[in-house]
Amino acid sequence: MEPSSPRKPHLSSLPLDSENKATEFHPFSTSTPHMLAFHLAWLSLFSCFFSTFSIPPLIPIMRQNLNLSAADVGTAGTAAFVGSIFSRLAMGPVCDLVGPRIASAALSLITAPIVLATAFISSPTSFILVRSLIGFCLANFVANQFWMSSLFSTSVVGLANGFAAGWANMGAGVAQLTMPLLYSFVKSFNVPENTAWRVIFVVPATFQAITAIMVLIYGQELPCKESIKVSNKPKESFLRLLFNGLMNYRGWILGLIYGCCFGVEMTMDNIVAQYFYYRFGVNLQVAGTIAACFGLTNWFARPMGGVVSDQIAKLFGVRGRLWGLWAVLTVAGLLCVLMGRANSVAGSIGVMCMFSVFVQAASGLTFGIVPFVSKR
Repeated sequence: MEPSSPRKPHLSSLPLDSENKATEFHPFSTSTPHMLAFHLAWLSLFSCFFSTFSIPPLIPIMRQNLNLSAADVGTAGTAAFVGSIFSRLAMGPVCDLVGPRIASAALSLITAPIVLATAFISSPTSFILVRSLIGFCLANFVANQFWMSSLFSTSVVGLANGFAAGWANMGAGVAQLTMPLLYSFVKSFNVPENTAWRVIFVVPATFQAITAIMVLIYGQELPCKESIKVSNKPKESFLRLLFNGLMNYRGWILGLIYGCCFGVEMTMDNIVAQYFYYRFGVNLQVAGTIAACFGLTNWFARPMGGVVSDQIAKLFGVRGRLWGLWAVLTVAGLLCVLMGRANSVAGSIGVMCMFSVFVQAASGLTFGIVPFVSKR
């Protein structure tokens, strides 16, 4: 009698477990439905990061045109961060109720016009309001990670979550790099400065809408059609889901830890271009390029955190995942302090790059733990 092998339904080329979740992860494959959903998930969230952080590299120009004070800029950055927090809290139960595909696409389509509205900002108040509302699109991060946890087995879920979030987070770095270049390109046609920065927000808004439509058309939420029948059970109410989530103390602890890694990363994405522009006197394009280095390390740093989490778990279980997260996050904190003490451009860039690797790896390690907090 031949030994049993992992089941492969007609829609997948990957080995699956008893829940039809993939037990292998191949990031450069587009096989359906698992890997295609992976690419749609990270690309959609990538567009949201691109939209959210398309403003920070242009703030030196926008400050002059809109008469923004340092307090206005700081308040707007905080508003964007707070907006993303509250929208994420709501996104979890929404994913439970309608699924990550619908939740992700709907949020992207709703917030895309807000991104375009950046072109019509005329006052500090409208600047703060738009930044706050654009921050809501980052709730797609919850749908992204929810989707991956629905499609991949616990043996590779840390890796899948790390790649899906890490590649998506690169959107912040790409925005830091490309928006100043787009601004310079438009301005080269003798377009007034006050018009040039407004016109280019058509790019992130359109990109976000296109990826949302792709998710709706090509995405699949469950591993295979058979899973739809198995999972066809009454759904809990929104309030019960929210209550159960809020009463889970492990979720609060991970939330605090995540604030110390991803929260710090978002803060850096908001200020790093301005930091080099004002402190070291580099021009807008150079400041954007330096800032892009911080975000682009997500290409490997956050996935690396997922890999480390999965590998440690093979030796020490979930406790190994916890200790790995603590060690990486501690190193990130020390490098953050060191960056603040660097007094040269080269020194600051070097420490910043090392800091970005560890703080983003810590985010990957965090989401190597999240799927084990509550299976429901």
